[in-house]
Amino acid sequence: MDTKKPVWTLFVLPAALAVILAGCGTGPSPTEQPAATEAAEPGEDLAIASLEEVERATVLIEAQGTFIDPEFGMQVNVAGSGSGFFIDPSGIVVTNNHVVTGAALLRVHVPGEDKPRNARILGVSECSDLAVIDVDGEGFPFLEWRQDEAGVGLEVYTAGYPLGDPEFTMTKGIVSKAQADGETSWASIDAVLEHDATINPGNSGGPLVDAEGRVVGVNYASSLVARNQYFAIRADEALPIIDQLRDDQDVDSIGVNGVAVANEDGSLSGIWVSSVASGSPADQAGVQPGDIITSLEGLVLATDGTMADYCDVLRTHGADATLSLEVLRYATGEVLSGQLNGRALEATASFTNEIGGDVPSGAGYPAYTYIQDDYGALQVEIPADWAQVDGSPWVEEGKVFGASLWAAPDLQAFVNTWETPGVLFDVTANVGALGGASAYLDQLSDDFQGACTLEGREAYDDGVYQGAADIFSNCGGTGTSYVLLVATPIEAPDAFLIELHVQIVSDADWEALDRILASFDVVGTIPNEFANAGGEAAAGYREVYDDYQSMRVEVPAGWGDVDGRPWVYEGEVIGGMISAAPDLEAFTTTWDTPGMVFGASDDLASLLGYVELLNAERAGFMDACELDGRYDYEDPLYRGKYDLFVKCGGPGGATFFQLAAVSKESQFDYLILVKVQLGQTDDAAILEQILNTFEVVGALP
Repeated sequence: MDTKKPVWTLFVLPAALAVILAGCGTGPSPTEQPAATEAAEPGEDLAIASLEEVERATVLIEAQGTFIDPEFGMQVNVAGSGSGFFIDPSGIVVTNNHVVTGAALLRVHVPGEDKPRNARILGVSECSDLAVIDVDGEGFPFLEWRQDEAGVGLEVYTAGYPLGDPEFTMTKGIVSKAQADGETSWASIDAVLEHDATINPGNSGGPLVDAEGRVVGVNYASSLVARNQYFAIRADEALPIIDQLRDDQDVDSIGVNGVAVANEDGSLSGIWVSSVASGSPADQAGVQPGDIITSLEGLVLATDGTMADYCDVLRTHGADATLSLEVLRYATGEVLSGQLNGRALEATASFTNEIGGDVPSGAGYPAYTYIQDDYGALQVEIPADWAQVDGSPWVEEGKVFGASLWAAPDLQAFVNTWETPGVLFDVTANVGALGGASAYLDQLSDDFQGACTLEGREAYDDGVYQGAADIFSNCGGTGTSYVLLVATPIEAPDAFLIELHVQIVSDADWEALDRILASFDVVGTIPNEFANAGGEAAAGYREVYDDYQSMRVEVPAGWGDVDGRPWVYEGEVIGGMISAAPDLEAFTTTWDTPGMVFGASDDLASLLGYVELLNAERAGFMDACELDGRYDYEDPLYRGKYDLFVKCGGPGGATFFQLAAVSKESQFDYLILVKVQLGQTDDAAILEQILNTFEVVGALP
């Protein structure tokens, strides 16, 4: 068996990190027209039969409309351009969805003609980034599709009109990868072609052709990170979609021009809507440009920075199905819920109103502000008048049990009397120690029932957290109300428990309650000195930490070669790392020695998702191993995906496990990468122990 393997790196910067839409707006309309080409003679075969003739069937598409950009805001009557190509003499043109969707009008410049022609959109696919339009007229030269497989090394040519230039261009290259990953922030495609025939903005939607002028794929993206790395939608992926689009059917589309986005602190992710097609399911539901679609059918979107989850829901149910929808109207801060193909969007009901609170007009606080605890784990919006804040941790038995955040106009009065409003926001990862959410609420509630009247227990669900709240009135005989909420994350109820207290003294405090419930969130790592309590490693294993005591994992006692130095990329520390094996050099250079690497980076978490990281790491193993598959991963603390490779180094070779994951508490806190090489069948127990014990327990370097 070949025991040597290429020395892999822990992180390879993925092309997906900086892939750009190659057909994004390219400025004003062209002022010149393409040079005239010779018109087809009557009876002439209009199918293009050579590379030299491809220009005759390739068009420049100008799209004009009004869009709301997440960075630049309203863009009125802007014109951008892309490319396209005829696939039928009747005027059927293929291009990209992002070239045409949301445009008020299209102008198509046909080679040899002085004036642009009008065109009508027949169908679009948001998820496949494909569109078919019908150009006025007929008798157009057209391209045919390559019937043979486009394998690695095939000579290919990019044809189109880059940068909106009316002069046709063609660049030459080869297919460098036949099955590249197609998950991006604006499309979700199972497999695309990677090639090095240069693409520039404006080439989007144009054809990638072979030496005979036959279409191999539809160009749609280029990379700013890797030189000479460009992408085209494979013909076999595109054709079934195109057949539906030309029959006036949209595919995997609800009528939005969208892109996956997330804010800087990671508390919000979703699909930014730049424009909405009139009469589409999104339009009928009430979605507007500038909205962020945060969840679809209960699934939080774009947590990995791609359109994958959004498109998977549409492909599972169909765009004509009735699907629950939640939207953040970014301009106003409103959260709206409704359905596609069903109930129209409406503002989410206030929990305060549900429990009987009422805020008379003009009774609210004049200003609000966000506060965080001392660890940056908790965040909530409070009245600015509640100026006394305490963010010190929740402590039990002299050790940090969790995060805590108190605020009031006077904290001592809030704690000791019923006459001062305030809020207490506690969170702990030690859910089991409290007996679970329901039992803990019962325990807390008992402490109030002597001094207050229990009005009832209300179910609580805000789309992120769910639980129950006990509502008390006339506390201490003063007329003060008190709300006591215990909740857990919907996606991972065992990850942590939230305890929230709000004391309501005046009408304005009911408004404050609404603002608190709309804003309280876990945004960072919860401090916890009980994480390793009770704490000896399993028999035959030992616990190892990185050099910064920020990460821990249990490895076999015989893996004595341990390296806890930080994760470094291009000379910069980007996180923590632990490597362990019987012999680290043999682990990294052969397939014969078991070992593991556990890395965690907060720097990378703000740049890419776990799918993108896993895709980048996969490339180094495809030649030496056989990919068994990609699988979902979830444990009480983390979620993600893993690739499983077998036969590494040849038949009977090693098994290699590779996991990319994020914290369930806040997926943008840090990005985790775990690699484990297994040599023997019984090494499966080693993998299980590593997965049961790896954990980020402190501040990463």
